[in-house]
Amino acid sequence: MAMRLEGKVAVITGAASGIGLATLELFIEEGARVLAADLQVEAGQALEKRFPGLLHFVRCDVTQPAQIKAAIDTAATHFGGLDILFSNAGAGGSPAGVENWDEAGWDATHALLLRSVAAGASYAVPHMKRRGGGAIINTSSISALQAGYAPLAYSVAKAGVLHYTRLAATELSAHRIRINAIVPGFIATSIFGNGLGLGLAEARQMAQTVAERSGGANPIGRAGLPRDIAEAALFLASDAAGFITGTHLTVDGGITIGPRHSWDQQSPGPMAQALGLTLEQFQALRAARRNS
Repeated sequence: MAMRLEGKVAVITGAASGIGLATLELFIEEGARVLAADLQVEAGQALEKRFPGLLHFVRCDVTQPAQIKAAIDTAATHFGGLDILFSNAGAGGSPAGVENWDEAGWDATHALLLRSVAAGASYAVPHMKRRGGGAIINTSSISALQAGYAPLAYSVAKAGVLHYTRLAATELSAHRIRINAIVPGFIATSIFGNGLGLGLAEARQMAQTVAERSGGANPIGRAGLPRDIAEAALFLASDAAGFITGTHLTVDGGITIGPRHSWDQQSPGPMAQALGLTLEQFQALRAARRNS
């Protein structure tokens, strides 16, 4: 069976853990060579030893555009070109809301989550044009679609990623460069622990806890895993998605299909709550009406 990324060169930011790591592993399985960009130097160096000749690590702080450019240019120099960019690095960002808005936190969050996406695409395009095309994939979030999933600054930045992706496609399509976004739901990564200020080890342990316990939060009945997002990234990077650009793929186990009562028969809906009824009482009334 032919590998789907045979001969391709990819840059992945946030590549040393979580979604980035799962995507890196899958891309290499499918024939790609990968420039792994991350702040975790020890983990990145370990990846180089794990995948000799197939992976090159560069320390990269994506809040610094010059470092993004250096990583992308290094990929083209080291591997001879660039075909795929997965702008994935991120963290929870500022927890501030509307009333306690924090200028520095807002700017830092948007530099990490939105400006880095724009910078990465800009620096990748010249290399992709020389290859006759390419694929850019940006990580957004379900918080870009609905309220209640993440803090204000994070959610607005991730919504910006979606709109940026649409607008960028209008320019890049002429160069056969596709750009799309992935919208993950609750994925078991260390981002939850990071958002609570936990250290790396504790954040990773929390990710394991999320993986074990969060299945009931999703209509599909299991936890979301980094590999789920990696599979989506592989599809969008591959020729199988050759007619897809300027859109997004939601990978959320169905959590955004509707409020919990729409898919969980054991959850009281707004009508039961408005009437002050328990779920059992409301179900009894509905059953009586059906039988009358």
